[in-house]
Amino acid sequence: MAQAEEFGTELADFRRRVEELRSAPALPEADRLPALEAALLELRHAAEVLWPRYQELAAERHRGGPEEHHEHRLLRDLFQRLPVAVALLDRDTVVRRCNPAAGQVLGMRAGYATGRALTGSLAHGCRGAFRSQVAAVARGEGDRGLTVRLPGPPRHGGTALRTTLTALRPPHEPGAIVLAVFQPAGPGAPGETGPAGPVAAVAAVEREERRPDPSEAARGAELMDLLDGTTTALLGADSPKEVPQRVAEALYGRFADWVVVDAAVPGGALRRAAVLAPAGRLRDAVAGQDPSSWPPVVDAVRHGGTTLRVRPEDPGLLGQDGAGAPVLVRAEVGSLLCVPLSDGAGGPALGALTLLRTSGRRAFGLAETGAVERIARHVALALRGL
Repeated sequence: MAQAEEFGTELADFRRRVEELRSAPALPEADRLPALEAALLELRHAAEVLWPRYQELAAERHRGGPEEHHEHRLLRDLFQRLPVAVALLDRDTVVRRCNPAAGQVLGMRAGYATGRALTGSLAHGCRGAFRSQVAAVARGEGDRGLTVRLPGPPRHGGTALRTTLTALRPPHEPGAIVLAVFQPAGPGAPGETGPAGPVAAVAAVEREERRPDPSEAARGAELMDLLDGTTTALLGADSPKEVPQRVAEALYGRFADWVVVDAAVPGGALRRAAVLAPAGRLRDAVAGQDPSSWPPVVDAVRHGGTTLRVRPEDPGLLGQDGAGAPVLVRAEVGSLLCVPLSDGAGGPALGALTLLRTSGRRAFGLAETGAVERIARHVALALRGL
């Protein structure tokens, strides 16, 4: 602090001397040369003395002493091992940092969550309210509390989470960030014991980090079985007209909760060739939709693009049902995969294969995307009658 005050005094004296020298152009010609020489001296003083001293002070402020480093490590360890789900958010709910307990509660690893909007982990009906409350806290309108829901079936004693939001103003941040604390709204709240408590969530994360998930080793075999099953189904088709329904039956249930096959027809139009989903009005509404109301399908057919969305936020991604409600919300879509039906020969796509998983299931991964792209190629070959 003393060094900063000393530097401030010296800088103030430098500014006063420079102000005096600003009148040099108005001096008589005989007096200008000494004034210009003095100005050069002041410039050299600024470049060789003042600027290096400023850099030293700035570096010292960012570097901190041993005690400050110890405090930072202590706070970091405390944040990581808190037995409560905690996340730091910006005003748009993008995760700046979260601890392992928050990753366990929200169903994603902390490293994956960073840089993504936390609203993607919440049920669609809660996202708007949560986003508005976070923005209000970031604007300085006071702390807030609300109850949010996770998508899918109950987990850890229930899907409801009591959320507390408060604003923090770190010294080196341009604006406020929001501290969000999540606690189970039912069993497992602080003060209760049992497997649903937040301490158990941290313990589960630590156990998961110590040993690999056995299900990972079986997924490769599952994908091979899936490829074999769909290929067998395609080979059993008597004509290309049977292909959409056969591939839908091979993928429905064990691999996807919804299977939709759209076919391209002459003139650039699209028709819905097959829909397999839980029976009900929503399935009937999807079967009667115009496939062009699904942007991923249009992109797949026109541009050959694959779309993979995990916890998609755009409610209009799958159009609307007959009552005007978003299909994405009504179907409780947790992940979406749409691939073009292309045989790889460079010709136009023959349609699109869209797979949906509800929020209660594991999201589609990159390995599964690669397998589905192979299946789509086989479907295109079968549609061409090859």
